[in-house]
Amino acid sequence: MSKHDIGLVGLAVMGQNLVLNMANNGFSVGVYNRTVEKVDEFINGTAAGKSIEGYHSLPDLIAELKPPRKLMLMVKAGPAVDVLIKQIVPLMSEGDIIIDGGNTHFADTNRRTEQVTNSGLLYVGTGVSGGEEGALKGPSIMPGGGEAAWPHVKDILQKISAKVGENDTPCCEWVGPAGAGHYVKMVHNGIEYGDMQLICEAYFMLKHALGLSNEELYQVFDSWNKSELESYLIEITRDIFTVRDGDDGFLVDKILDTARQKGTGKWMSQHALDLGVPTTLITEAVYARCLSAQKEARVRASEVLTGPDTKFEGDRDQFIEDVRQALYASKICSYAQGYVQLDAAAEEFGWNLNNGQIALLWRGGCIIRAAFLEDIKSAFDKNPDLENLLLDDFFRQAIEKAQPSWRRVVATAVEMGLPVPGFSAALSYYDGYRRDRLPANLLQAQRDYFGAHTYQRTDKEGTFHTDWIRERNLT
Repeated sequence: MSKHDIGLVGLAVMGQNLVLNMANNGFSVGVYNRTVEKVDEFINGTAAGKSIEGYHSLPDLIAELKPPRKLMLMVKAGPAVDVLIKQIVPLMSEGDIIIDGGNTHFADTNRRTEQVTNSGLLYVGTGVSGGEEGALKGPSIMPGGGEAAWPHVKDILQKISAKVGENDTPCCEWVGPAGAGHYVKMVHNGIEYGDMQLICEAYFMLKHALGLSNEELYQVFDSWNKSELESYLIEITRDIFTVRDGDDGFLVDKILDTARQKGTGKWMSQHALDLGVPTTLITEAVYARCLSAQKEARVRASEVLTGPDTKFEGDRDQFIEDVRQALYASKICSYAQGYVQLDAAAEEFGWNLNNGQIALLWRGGCIIRAAFLEDIKSAFDKNPDLENLLLDDFFRQAIEKAQPSWRRVVATAVEMGLPVPGFSAALSYYDGYRRDRLPANLLQAQRDYFGAHTYQRTDKEGTFHTDWIRERNLT
C-alpha cells in the first residue's frame, strides 16, 4: 500500500514549513532533497513525530505516493525545475501530477504545462505567498496549469492555505490554465513592490517634512492601521518603529538605505511593456530600488548637487492626514494598474480570470493582505467586466475625497526636494487616465515628420501622411 498523500522535493525553509503545514492538517507527506543530509536533519529535527517520512532518492519517494501521485517542487526557479521534471516524468504514470510551488516565471509555466501534459501527466504551477510564516500557518495559494489536476490537489491546497471571514474561506482557488497562477503571483509581488514604496514615501515625508520621531511614527501608523489602510504592511511598519538597537537609538535608523529585489517586480514591469499597458507605479517602485542600490554614487552626488532648503510651515496634523489620503489614493491606482495588466494578459493568453476571486485569494496569508481587498471584490461583484477600478463608484468617490490632500503632498514634496516617485506616478496616471485628450497628437505629428509613420484624424476616417517640410508656413 502506498503511504503518502503528497510528496515534496526541496527542503529549504519554505519547503520545510509547507510540509509541516501539510502534516499539521492531517496529510501524510514524503520528502526528498538533493542534499540528502538535509532530509535526515529535517526528519530527525522539526519533523520528528509527525506524519512525514524522508527519502534519499526520487524513485523511492515517488513509489510511495498514493495514486494519482502528487509531487510538489519547492526548488529554486529556473533550470533546476526543468532538470527535476526530466528526472520525474519517467518515474510517474499517466494522470500523475507535478506541482511547481516556486517563484517561477509564468512563461516557463506556460511551456512546462504543455510539455508535461504531452507526456501524459498533469502539471500545476502555483503561486505561494506569505513567506516562511505563511508557509507554516497558512499562505495565499494561486494554482493554475492543467485544470484536470485541480480536483485531486484541491483538498490539500485549500486546507493548508490561509482562511478568512466567518466561514473560514480558504485563500486558495483555481486561477486558470497554463501559467495563470504564476502570473497572478507575479502581479501580487508587483503590487507588493508598489505598496512598500508608497509606505516608504509616506514615512520619508513625515520624517523629513515634519520631523516626526520614531515614537510619533508608531502612533501615526497605528492610527492608520485602524483606517482604510488597514493591512499587514502597515501593521509591520508600525512595529518596526518600536525596535531599538540596544541603548543606542532605533534599529531602523541604522539600516543601510539600499533595497534588494528578487526580480518579480521587474518581470511585471517588463511584461507590462510587452502588453502595452501603463503599469507606471510598480515600475517606478522597481526603479526606486535600483536607485537606492547606487549608494556610493548618491553619496558622491549629495556633496555636489543642491536642491531647495525649505521647511514645512503648514498645519502638522492636517499634513499627516494629507499623507494618509495620498497613500490611500496612490494604493488604489496601484491595484487599478495591476488589474488592468491582468485583464491584458488574460486577453493575450486566452485566460478567463475572475478578478473578484483573485482579490479574495489575497485577503489572507500573503504580504499584500489588506482590508480594502473586500472593496475590490465588491467592485467586481457589481460589474465583472469593470474596465478599471477607478471607474467603480466606491473607488471613484475615495479618489475624489483624497485628491486635494494627494496634490498637496506631491506639491510639498517637489517644493522641499523630497523624492516621491510612487505618489507622483500614481497621480500622473490618474490625471492622464481622466483626460479625454492627451498631447499624443503632437507626438504622432513628430513621428510622421521624421519617419513618415502616418497618423489618424479626429474628423476623418483613414490613415494620413503629410509632407511637413513642404507644408511649413512660417509667416
